[in-house]
Amino acid sequence: MDKLFGTDGIRGQANRHPITPEIVLQLGKALGQVYGASGHGSRRAVIGKDTRLSGYMLETALTSGLVSMGMDVFLVGPIPTPAVAHLTRSMAADIGMVLTASHNPYDDNGIKLFGRDGFKLSDTMEEQIARATLSKELLSDHIRSDKIGKAYRIDDARGRYIEFVKHTIDSQDLSGIHAVVDCANGAAYFIGPIILNELGAKVTKVFVEPDGYNINNKCGALHPESVAKLVKKHHADVGIAFDGDADRVIFCDAAGRVVDGDRILAMCALDLQKRHILAKNALVVTTMSNLGLHRAMASHGIRVHATDVGDRYVIEHMRKIGASLGGEKSGHVIFMDHATTGDGIVTALQVLRMMKLKNAPLADLASCFTEFPQLMTSLKVAVKRPLEELPLLQKAMSRCRDDLGKDGRIIVRYSGTEDKLRLLVEASEMKAARAWMKRLVTIARKEIVL
Repeated sequence: MDKLFGTDGIRGQANRHPITPEIVLQLGKALGQVYGASGHGSRRAVIGKDTRLSGYMLETALTSGLVSMGMDVFLVGPIPTPAVAHLTRSMAADIGMVLTASHNPYDDNGIKLFGRDGFKLSDTMEEQIARATLSKELLSDHIRSDKIGKAYRIDDARGRYIEFVKHTIDSQDLSGIHAVVDCANGAAYFIGPIILNELGAKVTKVFVEPDGYNINNKCGALHPESVAKLVKKHHADVGIAFDGDADRVIFCDAAGRVVDGDRILAMCALDLQKRHILAKNALVVTTMSNLGLHRAMASHGIRVHATDVGDRYVIEHMRKIGASLGGEKSGHVIFMDHATTGDGIVTALQVLRMMKLKNAPLADLASCFTEFPQLMTSLKVAVKRPLEELPLLQKAMSRCRDDLGKDGRIIVRYSGTEDKLRLLVEASEMKAARAWMKRLVTIARKEIVL
């Protein structure tokens, strides 16, 4: 059977397997079957989306599949992924879905799924849904005309989420802060600036004109250099850059220096610890987080737990140990006291609250640790050959680890959402990091890249 789910839902190029209307129609039917829909009013689903052109096609197909199996559908339109997680829980729906490929270009799309508790589905549930979706015997003719589900457009969905998000900082007055907000022409294009404006911040909004094609195009969390230039141009206090579905965020300070997820996590962990609300005195990160973060947290008595790359693994471990804060260097930050998934807007508000209450610029807050020099690169691959079957690369990796010792590390892995090999090299000296990255890339190109 084809593998349907990756590390973050289903993803691929729009109108090609598996992101086709035929497969998505089947997915809707499969969800009705798995969740035991028996007719109108028996089960409910929430569907949101980002601003990709293909979202219209997929939304229609998914809705058709769900209602054909007797599920009712609440359509909430373009809205951040974490908003769908929140609405699924607050509206007591059985399943929540977001049509998005997150930070990918417009011609990709995907589907992220959330259970009624607002958390992403377990591997077991995903496997069950995948088997049903790819089954050739999935029919809906047992649902007669009077049992077909209904689709409702929820006009106040944005308003519900706006009020929820503002209360995560107790509607703290943010007046006096000037923020340049880059919404990546994505799901936060409307809602992000409104929330900050309502809390009193001065907002210069950019990349808020989605046309179906320009999501993430030289803007947003993957291109913080865009908002960094604008912060200096407008003499703003802070730059905030969301990705396409607004479940992650990257900042820049008043001087245009990028503040990534590691620094966000560090400053938030220290703030929560000082307020005695850092649960278990722990921070959960992934293996991509900088060694400097680990050492800084240790100096404050904060235990750092590292998981595999992917916010779902961070969240799983947070739930396992009862942690309240976790996230990724890429800008996914999870405040478990408020949200069940990474939320770029919640994170932005937490950082702005700190700036306001401490009367401190972002640069000061972000200077809470010294980074180890770190290099990252990605190589496109045609086939994801098992790394253990690549002797030249394995030998080079072993020599690199021996050479760097405790003052460095390497991570070589395949992306869970793209056909790419990811390489990270970290060392106490940039010269060593560059030398080993060059060597590893050369060998990887010989053995893997076609």
